[in-house]
Amino acid sequence: MSLNCLRIGPKISQFHSHAVRFLRFMLPNASRLLPSSPLAQSSRLMSSAAQTPPIPSCQASSTHPLMDERHESLHLGPPRLEECSKELEIAVRVVQLACSLCQRVQESLISKTHNQEIIQVQSKDDNSPVTIADWSVQATVSWVLANYFGSRNVSIVAEEDTQALSNSSSNGILNSVVKTVNECLTEASWFGLSGPDEALSIEQVLEAIGRCNSRGGSMGKFWALDPVDGTLGFVRGDQYAVALSLIEDGQVVLGVLGCPNYPLRKELLSYQHRYHRLVSKLTPPTSDAWDRGCVFFARRGTGEAWMQPLMQKDGKREFPGYVRPVRVSSIDDPALATFCEPVERTNTSHSFTAGLAHSVGLRNRPLRVYSMVKYAAIARGDAEIFMKFARAGYKEKIWDHAAGVVMIQEAGGVVTDAGGQPLDFSKGIYLDSLDRGIIACSGAKLHRKIIEAVDASWGSSCL
Repeated sequence: MSLNCLRIGPKISQFHSHAVRFLRFMLPNASRLLPSSPLAQSSRLMSSAAQTPPIPSCQASSTHPLMDERHESLHLGPPRLEECSKELEIAVRVVQLACSLCQRVQESLISKTHNQEIIQVQSKDDNSPVTIADWSVQATVSWVLANYFGSRNVSIVAEEDTQALSNSSSNGILNSVVKTVNECLTEASWFGLSGPDEALSIEQVLEAIGRCNSRGGSMGKFWALDPVDGTLGFVRGDQYAVALSLIEDGQVVLGVLGCPNYPLRKELLSYQHRYHRLVSKLTPPTSDAWDRGCVFFARRGTGEAWMQPLMQKDGKREFPGYVRPVRVSSIDDPALATFCEPVERTNTSHSFTAGLAHSVGLRNRPLRVYSMVKYAAIARGDAEIFMKFARAGYKEKIWDHAAGVVMIQEAGGVVTDAGGQPLDFSKGIYLDSLDRGIIACSGAKLHRKIIEAVDASWGSSCL
């Protein structure tokens, strides 16, 4: 059979540009290339020169069948090392590790009896749920970041604190958190991270959680962490996310979003994950039809966002795995667009967004999804619009949006408040200067239509 070079040539060039941009963007996947390649050698040199704990090399693994279309391993020359981000590298790895922790805890929650579930799920002062996964992920991420960058150099804004764990009545939960953290950290090397030499004590775990006490602001560098975004979805066996971002001088410079239950196939997104779990038990173990779990990541100013399958220790997917670029949808016709909104009614108005959708000409049913998975859906092109208009008195927190905002922006989309202004992450832990609500769109045309509709109907919104 003859080889049509005219058809293959452009595809090779197109993929080559994607691969070069990614390899400049995040060096650790160089270990997937041939050991003798210049890029692999550069990776080893950078790791050996680092003053922080070295990152163990990872063996190459076969691609996941759902990822083969968009990414392959290539033998390329070395990138410019100054474009590689050690912070992004560690962030992606620790979010992968945190997702593994969350999967175990969620499976445990679902299989527990009612009384056992109460032990693992508590209520905070605002009646929102908190689980051992929230505290365990926060402790794990905090410990890893401090281990690599030094505790004095790491400032973290995060959702949880140690107050509830410090009560004598919480000894059972605290012991469960410590056990979960140590079990997780024993797997750190599998994700290319250095773990502790010995199990962390109760005091060390509380210290790691309590270290996340930054108040943010407009100066300096700090991490923003939501250990389990969408805890209600988490305890219900549905969608949730692990969100980690780095903010410098009020600007989000990188974001990582772990979505353990996000399906790799777009058409399965509208199904509740509990249905996925049921069907996966009825299908052959080798079937990938219901595979789920992705980590999305982006760095400000690159014009690229990426998706990596969630790694599994069963050998089906091994770290570092393969990545592919994600891009927002090109749909700009409201009649064809899909819009996302929160599942919960407590801090958003479904009736107002329904009115907006009708006035703009949106005809598809809304995709109601827990957590920042909504941002991932737009970044990957699975939906086109996300609208959130909080009820009076509710204040949006930076860790609920930072990672998702940079993801959509670098994937080619637009995120602003309802006045068309960029979200301001320089005011502390809240988005204090937010104008009415948040609007994220795959493109400027849809975004402009939503803004105009909000202005026209806001006076009658009662928000």
